[in-house]
Amino acid sequence: MPAVVSIMVGKHFEEVEKEMKRELQNVFPLVPPNAKNHKRFSIPEQLIDKDGMVNIGGGSGFIVRENGVIVTNKHVISEPRAEYTVIMEDGRKLPAEILTRDPINDVAILKINAKALPTVDLGDATRLELGESVIAIGNALGLFKNTVSLGIVSGLSRSISAQADPSAPPQEMRGLIQTDAAINPGNSGGPLVNIQGLAVGINAAIVFGAQNIGFAIPINYVKRDLEDLEKYGRIKRPLLGVRYVIIDENSQAKMNLPVGYGALVTKETPHDHAVIPGSPADKAGLEDKDIILEINGGKITRDHPIQDVLEDLSVGDTMAVTFLRNGKKLKTDVTLTERK
Repeated sequence: MPAVVSIMVGKHFEEVEKEMKRELQNVFPLVPPNAKNHKRFSIPEQLIDKDGMVNIGGGSGFIVRENGVIVTNKHVISEPRAEYTVIMEDGRKLPAEILTRDPINDVAILKINAKALPTVDLGDATRLELGESVIAIGNALGLFKNTVSLGIVSGLSRSISAQADPSAPPQEMRGLIQTDAAINPGNSGGPLVNIQGLAVGINAAIVFGAQNIGFAIPINYVKRDLEDLEKYGRIKRPLLGVRYVIIDENSQAKMNLPVGYGALVTKETPHDHAVIPGSPADKAGLEDKDIILEINGGKITRDHPIQDVLEDLSVGDTMAVTFLRNGKKLKTDVTLTERK
């Protein structure tokens, strides 16, 4: 628990006031500065600290290196032009620097200027079993620091589509740990630990309207991100460069496709590219309406999509792709580059 921290998201008063005014100007009539007997828009003084910063959100995190490296969710620190402050268990407030964000998984890594800090040891999520006891720790609702809740592993390798807020685009999240340990807004970024005290996940998402259905990102993603950061100074993730829809028996019937598995390369909107120009897929000759059937000999299915294949590969790896074009089965090699 001493290694679990709260993360406060703040913006300068003037910046928040400008943004709020822009959002409200279509709802409330603009009031001239010299108008009398009108209440003008203002931010309550209790929300503004002595440095003129406004607290606009927050979450949790946990220290994984004695020199102040902290792990949290990417969506906790997604606010542009914001400043981030880490609140330690003893009440100290330290400014945080964003070191890197994982472009695929909801993981981010911060750094504070401190030494000899307590840390959370990292476990192995691949060894989790259904029914195993786990504990979620975090800053529940942004109000109750170091809240601890006990539960079990309710499911493994879950896939969901999640949104950080109603205005954010949905993000597909795969391979998640499902737990009935209570996870609330503000818990995001805190650790899910096993009975040995080893972090096995990062608390990430809940299902609104449901009871005791929460999700955590496997800690193995974090371990890999930390290794990349220490080796390359950033997180390196491989890029294929296609937009696709997974095919199953239902979509095969609806779209009159020749196969009931694979990934149909297709645009999401008329303004998109099905194959990103200059990407590895483009250089390997993949085209719109191709159906990717296999990668390295493994069938692409809803339970084994392209994203899962890429999770086990690295930048610079070459993979063998079998695909269908106009009823003809073809093969090509794709050398993965780094996702920017």
